[in-house]
Amino acid sequence: MTTQAYLEHVAIRVRDLTWHIRFFEAVFGWRVRQVDGDGADPKQIWIGGMQLIAAADFDGVRGHADHVGIRCGDVAAAIAAAHAFSDVTTDPRGSHWLKLPDGFVVELLPAGPEAPAVYSTL
Repeated sequence: MTTQAYLEHVAIRVRDLTWHIRFFEAVFGWRVRQVDGDGADPKQIWIGGMQLIAAADFDGVRGHADHVGIRCGDVAAAIAAAHAFSDVTTDPRGSHWLKLPDGFVVELLPAGPEAPAVYSTL
């Protein structure tokens, strides 16, 4: 018999924690729920279902997941809010795939019990 379990968070290395905090607050309304280290210059933070780890020397090539899927009540509004950040681009997989600095990719999916899965091809 297996135990019941759920994913508590995904840990991602990023060069600039402050930028990522601003992005996730502005686009999704998420707030930092836990900070490790000095609040002005944290070592890592937990926001939404993610742990973001400060790694100033991170090269963006290895060391983090392919993408993080986020369900949204209004995908179009989230895309518009994300593109207000000049360094966010659209990933080749589709308009609902956002490429953040450091190569971190976020897939935006519709929320709700009737939400269809969204798949696109390269």
